[in-house]
Amino acid sequence: MAAVTLMWEARAAAGRGAELLAWARERSLTPAPERRETFRAAPDRVLVLTWWPDGAEPAELPDPPASLLHRPVHRWRFEPVPG
Repeated sequence: MAAVTLMWEARAAAGRGAELLAWARERSLTPAPERRETFRAAPDRVLVLTWWPDGAEPAELPDPPASLLHRPVHRWRFEPVPG
């Protein structure tokens, strides 16, 4: 079970959502997470979630080139809550 889930979310500059999505998908992470999922939403938003095992040092996606962004990237770390 993953001990940490990282959320990376960015909003692209107008009309540059496809470029931002391609940029995020091309970035590799070292070490690699247990799981990684990429999402998109209107208007031109890109979301990447990564799941990391207990004790791992999670790798963060970097900031994309400023020309691709409408606003700064948002990042959050989440931990599972026992049910």
